[in-house]
Amino acid sequence: MTVSLTDIEHALERLSGTALRTPLLRCKELSERTGASVLIKPENLQHIGAFKFRGAYNRLAQLDQDEQRAGVVAFSSGNHAQGVAYAAKLLGIPATIVMPTDAPRIKLENTRRLGAEVRLYERQGESREQIASAIAAERGAVLVPSYDDPDIIAGQGTCGYELVEQAAALGMRPAALLVPCGGGGLLAGVSTAVKALLPETAIYGVEPENFDDHARSWKSGARESVPGTHPTLCDSLMTPTPGALTWSINQTTVSDFLVVTEDEVRHAVSFAFRYLKLVVEPGGAVALAALLSKKLNLEGQELALILSGGNIDPLVLDNCLSEYPDP
Repeated sequence: MTVSLTDIEHALERLSGTALRTPLLRCKELSERTGASVLIKPENLQHIGAFKFRGAYNRLAQLDQDEQRAGVVAFSSGNHAQGVAYAAKLLGIPATIVMPTDAPRIKLENTRRLGAEVRLYERQGESREQIASAIAAERGAVLVPSYDDPDIIAGQGTCGYELVEQAAALGMRPAALLVPCGGGGLLAGVSTAVKALLPETAIYGVEPENFDDHARSWKSGARESVPGTHPTLCDSLMTPTPGALTWSINQTTVSDFLVVTEDEVRHAVSFAFRYLKLVVEPGGAVALAALLSKKLNLEGQELALILSGGNIDPLVLDNCLSEYPDP
């Protein structure tokens, strides 16, 4: 099983007029600091404040009438939860979301506000997969994975397809693209689209240091896991093991994986607020963090990065701004 450019083009058709075509931005300050010509795709401006709406809507829009009546179940720390909740609301489908008790308050509140039923669980001691599967079996509902699903991946790939089109309109062909990576769904979809349209572009996945399972897997050549118990600001990237499907794609399309520290993420969140005038959550800012901390030498090149989400608790944002008032 894999995902093709044709799958992504079909997803584009389903999402047309529903998902937002987020802009492609330039930042003079960022280009001056890096010596590169930088393009930024702000998916924090997408519906529900994250790219996750793309994949969720693409998956739910293909359910038949019986499946729609039975409803959907998903598990998520927040952005997939909101994506499924909003897609379900638009399509008139009942939705139940299994979320951890420590999920950011803004994500819990938004998921409920969008009309989904929320079932809370404890990260330590309970399995969200088992809880969601039991609910789905009891109700005959469809389980909607957050990343390891071809329709989800194809939906996320529309972000990369748009990026290439928008860059071309500016007369640019990015030599490199930096993409946040949790379960690998966004990276798999985007890399599939970009490699089909711009084969010469080097694609880099970016992870936080305490959830660097893809970077470890890249080095070993097999799917590796991290304990998943260490804290991180990047709640949207807390996936301890690469997905089976996403990894099978990413190991063939990605050039390398980069890892950023918590402080580098805080700095990036503050930089985005000050210079881009954008509110970006920690997990959504890791690609920007990698660029600002010069994990790669891209001087003199054209490059692009994705800001994948903007659902940040106010206290976390205030902490980032306080620690880095002049990023």
